[in-house]
Amino acid sequence: MSDNPPTRSPQRLLQDIWGYPSFRGMQLPVIEHVAGGGDALVLMPTGGGKSLCFQIPALLRDGVAVVVSPLIALMQDQVAALHELGLRAAFLNSSLDAASARRVQEQARAGELDLLYMAPERLLAESGQRLLGQCRLALFAIDEAHCVSQWGHDFRPEYGQLEILRERWPEVPRVALTATADIATRGEIAQRLLRDDARLFVSSFDRPNIRYRVVEKRDGRSQLLQFIREEHPSDCGVVYALSRNSVDEVAAMLAAHGIQALPYHAGLDARVRQLHLRRFLDEDSVVMVATIAFGMGIDKPDVRFVAHLDMPRSIEGYFQETGRAGRDGLPAQAWMAYGLADVVQQRRLIELGEAEDAYKRLSSAKLDAMLALAEAADCRRVRLLAYFGEASTPCGNCDNCLQPPQWTDATEQAQKLLSTVYRCRQTSGTSFAAAHVIDVLRGKHSDKVRRYGHDALSTFGIGADWSEQDWRVLLRQLVAQHLLEVDSQHYNVLRLTATSREVLRGTRRVGLRRQSRAPAGRGRRAAQAGTQAAPLAASDAPLFDALRGWRGDIAREHGVPAYVVFPDATLRAIAAARPRDLQQLRAISGVGDKKRDSYGESLLRLIAEAGEPAAEP
Repeated sequence: MSDNPPTRSPQRLLQDIWGYPSFRGMQLPVIEHVAGGGDALVLMPTGGGKSLCFQIPALLRDGVAVVVSPLIALMQDQVAALHELGLRAAFLNSSLDAASARRVQEQARAGELDLLYMAPERLLAESGQRLLGQCRLALFAIDEAHCVSQWGHDFRPEYGQLEILRERWPEVPRVALTATADIATRGEIAQRLLRDDARLFVSSFDRPNIRYRVVEKRDGRSQLLQFIREEHPSDCGVVYALSRNSVDEVAAMLAAHGIQALPYHAGLDARVRQLHLRRFLDEDSVVMVATIAFGMGIDKPDVRFVAHLDMPRSIEGYFQETGRAGRDGLPAQAWMAYGLADVVQQRRLIELGEAEDAYKRLSSAKLDAMLALAEAADCRRVRLLAYFGEASTPCGNCDNCLQPPQWTDATEQAQKLLSTVYRCRQTSGTSFAAAHVIDVLRGKHSDKVRRYGHDALSTFGIGADWSEQDWRVLLRQLVAQHLLEVDSQHYNVLRLTATSREVLRGTRRVGLRRQSRAPAGRGRRAAQAGTQAAPLAASDAPLFDALRGWRGDIAREHGVPAYVVFPDATLRAIAAARPRDLQQLRAISGVGDKKRDSYGESLLRLIAEAGEPAAEP
């Protein structure tokens, strides 16, 4: 920033430029360390304010800060947001024509930029290396740094080549930032990218405004439609599905029911993907249905829900994806439908993969941790945070805290099920799938049961007091605990495991988790209760809607996403405070000097036209 003398403090920059009264969590210690020339590995949850940890040091140090970012859309939106703040920023990626790229390069060489965003491929190219060699460098910031690790959940080979930064510019400080990294991944990031004396900054991973919720999958798509209709009818959200076909079908289903749903996956034409991404970023009520390839680095703050139709393969992936909800601190939900097929499918993907045995063992361990989270009967947030080494107490704002599931001893029923699996194979010389085993347990005289003579087994009908759904719940939990396995390569038949004998002999107990039904009418009220953000008063809603309309007009005029102008949280604060002059407007969190000067008079006119709020009845 040409008009900022180097003596300005981080606190002054935060207040004057971003309009925030104070730093959060570990932000200030990170900023002071990096601005002083130190290397750092920063772990903060999505929405925790990682960007400030390199943007403010970029303004405090001489030269241009080079930000390595994996996505073109993310670079464009972050640069647009910085321009709205009055900062000197640009990006270099394949979206620029030759003339525009030359202009950015000239600005970087001339010292006319504070931040330069580059894709790793562009940085590693000979032309990128030559450009950096001609610039005065303030620092390197490597965003989404977990991509460097082959043990991580989003490995990108080009990130591994960023070791060249340490080799060629050892004196330039580097800050690596990510929202998720286990111990092994942290070690690899530090080894490849940072100096030996780099500091590790780990913020709390807690996102208290997100409600974690797992439902038993029966008809996943119908359950998803009901969830969106009842609890998020006009909200922005992301729905994750495992396959491209599923993404297309779910998006079409939601659209047919009046929801603005768009598909996103690698099989779509690049222009279609870009169009859908722009609509998601620019509009307020779009639901993006996507594979897990979508979302890394997406900076949209007003995503009110993230839904999973298929279980993620690791807690790291789940945490990263659910963290895209509620970045503005307002209430949001992480909803997942989970069933036996998810367990089978994920284990099959690991078994049939071409990875080395060590990687398969690690993947299986990560999947088991994810299964434990899905099957948990205690606080999900406690379990989630414990995975990242953070102790916590029950949150009171996840499904298990709000509607504690019943936990009963189901050892006898488990013995009946395992015995039936054993006897069916013993008498027929072959194994059978879940549906047949449950028919035998429940005493159903199906053609297949009669054909194999299984109606003569001693276990025939001994489970008639349980419904088919009850047996499937128990079956899923047995598979999740490796007490039973599904051979997905041979028609999904059931097989006993070495630990099955412990249950059959009575030396191992089996507990059964049954989720309580939610009381009618909890819907949106439940989604908003128990979080830190207060709901918008009814009397302020008309002004809030008018402010969003005004914001949309400004965003279209400037060619930026609406949240770049102001996030919903700031508009809510303006609607509640109804400032009467520029000084009162400037006092609202999120309104810095530049935005006050750019939009203040227009906002004050809009507030005055709205008049005083209607009296509450």
